Amino acid sequence: MRYREFSPNSFLKDYVQCYFVCETDTAVLTQDKVFATGFIEIMFNLGTDSPQQLINGDLITQPDVQLWGQTIQPFTFTSFGKHTMFGVRFFPHTAACFFNEPIEEFNDQVIDFKDIAGKEAVWLHSKLWEAKSIDRRIELIEKFLLQKLSLSRNKYTRLALVNSIMHDLNQDNFFENMNSVASRYGISSRYLQKIFLNYSGLTPNLFSKIARFQKSIHLVAGKDSSLTAIAHQCGYFDQSHFIKDFKFFTGSTPSQFSPESSSDFFVTLHN
Repeated sequence: MRYREFSPNSFLKDYVQCYFVCETDTAVLTQDKVFATGFIEIMFNLGTDSPQQLINGDLITQPDVQLWGQTIQPFTFTSFGKHTMFGVRFFPHTAACFFNEPIEEFNDQVIDFKDIAGKEAVWLHSKLWEAKSIDRRIELIEKFLLQKLSLSRNKYTRLALVNSIMHDLNQDNFFENMNSVASRYGISSRYLQKIFLNYSGLTPNLFSKIARFQKSIHLVAGKDSSLTAIAHQCGYFDQSHFIKDFKFFTGSTPSQFSPESSSDFFVTLHN
């Protein structure tokens, strides 16, 4: 499977981490285990058929347009077919600016995007399918996203605040509790929890755990460091704490982990 990423243009660079394409020349069987990345994605099937999917053993027909919410619990994903997928990957806290629905309702779900966006999603999928160049597809998706963004101006005012807090939580040397973080920004810890959940679908504590986990899984996959060294480098209090979190997000201990069976471990939280 070929995978490529493309940078957004102009104003959307603050909201979209990247656009991406996954494609194969023939029908293939793809088997992956999906882990927490902190990102929300929309994926458009632009192939000539609709690949079949098994998600945790349940057979479904892949929707033409999928909304992948925040993945917290790991799940297995098996797909068979010829793939031409075009996707949008939002930053952890920016997808909420494009939806009216509470973003946390999408957690641990793969949803038919047409059920949310209706005729707009149907029209956009049709135009993306007709477009033959990646530049034209990016032009179409950015026009759609900018229109959606223009309808959520009330969310702009707190976006910079959430971005700053998220940056703090993502630092290697972050060991503060939520009360001290809230105090730094002149807000209550309750308000901090609320706006963070509203924008990312995650609590600040869970986001921080996912950020540490994403860093640790790179190091575990590299197999160049001891578990004690990885725990220390990723900001865990001790090795047992690291192993507990790793097992929560992957279903296996670091020593049992096999990156060859996983698709999303390489995605890194950043802004």
